Amino acid sequence: MAKLTEEMKDFISSNLAWVATIGKDGHVDLGPKMSTFVIDDTHIGYHERTAGQMYRNLLDGSELVIAVANLEQKRGYRFRGNVTLHSDDAIYDEQVAVAEHNGTKKPMTIPVLEITEIQDLTPGATAGKTIVKD
Repeated sequence: MAKLTEEMKDFISSNLAWVATIGKDGHVDLGPKMSTFVIDDTHIGYHERTAGQMYRNLLDGSELVIAVANLEQKRGYRFRGNVTLHSDDAIYDEQVAVAEHNGTKKPMTIPVLEITEIQDLTPGATAGKTIVKD
Protein backbone atom coordinates (compact mmCIF):
# COMPACT_ATOMS: atom_id res chain seq x y z
CA MET A 1 0.00 0.00 0.00
CA ALA A 2 1.05 3.59 -0.61
CA LYS A 3 1.55 5.54 2.61
CA LEU A 4 0.37 9.04 3.44
CA THR A 5 2.89 11.46 4.88
CA GLU A 6 1.96 13.60 7.87
CA GLU A 7 1.80 16.60 5.53
CA MET A 8 -0.68 14.75 3.28
CA LYS A 9 -2.83 13.80 6.28
CA ASP A 10 -2.96 17.44 7.39
CA PHE A 11 -3.72 18.52 3.82
CA ILE A 12 -6.65 16.08 3.56
CA SER A 13 -8.01 17.20 6.93
CA SER A 14 -7.95 20.89 6.04
CA ASN A 15 -9.15 20.92 2.40
CA LEU A 16 -12.22 19.86 0.45
CA ALA A 17 -12.03 16.44 -1.20
CA TRP A 18 -13.74 15.43 -4.44
CA VAL A 19 -14.57 11.81 -5.16
CA ALA A 20 -15.19 10.14 -8.49
CA THR A 21 -16.78 6.86 -9.48
CA ILE A 22 -17.79 5.33 -12.81
CA GLY A 23 -21.27 4.03 -13.61
CA LYS A 24 -22.08 0.87 -15.56
CA ASP A 25 -22.85 3.13 -18.52
CA GLY A 26 -19.30 4.54 -18.41
CA HIS A 27 -20.33 7.96 -17.11
CA VAL A 28 -18.17 9.52 -14.41
CA ASP A 29 -19.86 10.78 -11.26
CA LEU A 30 -17.92 13.47 -9.42
CA GLY A 31 -18.80 15.31 -6.25
CA PRO A 32 -17.41 17.06 -3.18
CA LYS A 33 -17.28 15.22 0.13
CA MET A 34 -16.92 17.43 3.18
CA SER A 35 -16.83 14.37 5.42
CA THR A 36 -13.53 12.95 4.16
CA PHE A 37 -11.20 11.76 6.90
CA VAL A 38 -7.91 9.93 7.34
CA ILE A 39 -8.14 6.58 9.06
CA ASP A 40 -4.44 5.72 9.13
CA ASP A 41 -1.31 5.87 6.94
CA THR A 42 -2.93 3.88 4.11
CA HIS A 43 -6.70 4.51 4.33
CA ILE A 44 -9.05 7.43 3.64
CA GLY A 45 -12.81 7.33 4.24
CA TYR A 46 -15.87 9.52 3.85
CA HIS A 47 -19.53 9.51 4.84
CA GLU A 48 -21.81 8.38 2.02
CA ARG A 49 -25.04 10.03 3.14
CA THR A 50 -27.21 10.31 0.03
CA ALA A 51 -26.97 6.72 -1.19
CA GLY A 52 -27.25 8.20 -4.68
CA GLN A 53 -25.40 7.44 -7.89
CA MET A 54 -21.93 7.24 -6.34
CA TYR A 55 -23.17 4.70 -3.83
CA ARG A 56 -24.81 2.64 -6.60
CA ASN A 57 -21.61 2.84 -8.64
CA LEU A 58 -19.57 1.56 -5.69
CA LEU A 59 -22.04 -1.28 -5.14
CA ASP A 60 -21.57 -2.16 -8.80
CA GLY A 61 -17.79 -2.40 -8.29
CA SER A 62 -16.68 1.02 -9.50
CA GLU A 63 -13.22 2.29 -8.80
CA LEU A 64 -13.00 5.19 -6.37
CA VAL A 65 -10.68 8.15 -6.81
CA ILE A 66 -10.29 10.88 -4.18
CA ALA A 67 -8.72 14.22 -5.10
CA VAL A 68 -7.94 16.99 -2.63
CA ALA A 69 -6.80 20.43 -3.72
CA ASN A 70 -6.17 23.89 -2.35
CA LEU A 71 -6.58 26.62 -4.96
CA GLU A 72 -4.91 29.30 -2.87
CA GLN A 73 -1.79 27.18 -2.35
CA LYS A 74 -2.00 25.71 -5.86
CA ARG A 75 -1.39 22.22 -4.48
CA GLY A 76 -3.20 18.94 -4.48
CA TYR A 77 -3.14 15.14 -4.43
CA ARG A 78 -5.07 12.34 -6.11
CA PHE A 79 -5.49 9.01 -4.33
CA ARG A 80 -6.32 5.72 -6.05
CA GLY A 81 -6.81 2.25 -4.63
CA ASN A 82 -9.24 -0.42 -3.55
CA VAL A 83 -12.52 0.49 -1.90
CA THR A 84 -14.44 -1.32 0.84
CA LEU A 85 -17.89 -0.26 2.03
CA HIS A 86 -18.38 -0.33 5.80
CA SER A 87 -21.95 -0.36 7.10
CA ASP A 88 -22.00 -2.70 10.08
CA ASP A 89 -18.68 -2.66 11.89
CA ALA A 90 -16.49 -0.58 14.21
CA ILE A 91 -15.51 1.90 11.48
CA TYR A 92 -19.15 2.53 10.66
CA ASP A 93 -20.21 2.83 14.32
CA GLU A 94 -17.40 5.30 15.05
CA GLN A 95 -18.36 7.48 12.08
CA VAL A 96 -22.07 7.41 12.98
CA ALA A 97 -21.02 8.83 16.36
CA VAL A 98 -18.98 11.51 14.54
CA ALA A 99 -22.01 12.41 12.40
CA GLU A 100 -24.24 12.63 15.47
CA HIS A 101 -21.69 14.82 17.25
CA ASN A 102 -21.43 17.11 14.20
CA GLY A 103 -25.20 17.26 13.71
CA THR A 104 -25.00 15.80 10.20
CA LYS A 105 -27.07 13.11 8.54
CA LYS A 106 -26.30 9.53 9.51
CA PRO A 107 -24.19 7.92 6.77
CA MET A 108 -25.61 5.03 4.76
CA THR A 109 -22.12 3.57 4.51
CA ILE A 110 -18.48 4.53 4.94
CA PRO A 111 -16.48 3.96 1.74
CA VAL A 112 -12.85 3.38 2.70
CA LEU A 113 -10.08 3.70 0.13
CA GLU A 114 -7.04 1.51 0.68
CA ILE A 115 -4.46 3.68 -1.07
CA THR A 116 -2.32 2.02 -3.73
CA GLU A 117 -1.26 5.14 -5.63
CA ILE A 118 -0.74 8.83 -4.80
CA GLN A 119 -0.40 11.42 -7.56
CA ASP A 120 0.71 15.05 -7.42
CA LEU A 121 -1.87 17.59 -8.60
CA THR A 122 0.39 20.63 -8.20
CA PRO A 123 0.49 22.63 -11.46
CA GLY A 124 3.66 22.39 -13.50
CA ALA A 125 6.08 19.65 -14.41
CA THR A 126 4.87 17.25 -11.71
CA ALA A 127 1.13 17.60 -12.42
CA GLY A 128 -0.47 14.18 -12.56
CA LYS A 129 2.78 12.38 -11.82
CA THR A 130 2.77 9.43 -9.48
CA ILE A 131 4.49 10.14 -6.16
CA VAL A 132 4.21 6.59 -4.85
CA LYS A 133 2.61 3.40 -6.14
CA ASP A 134 2.36 -0.12 -4.80
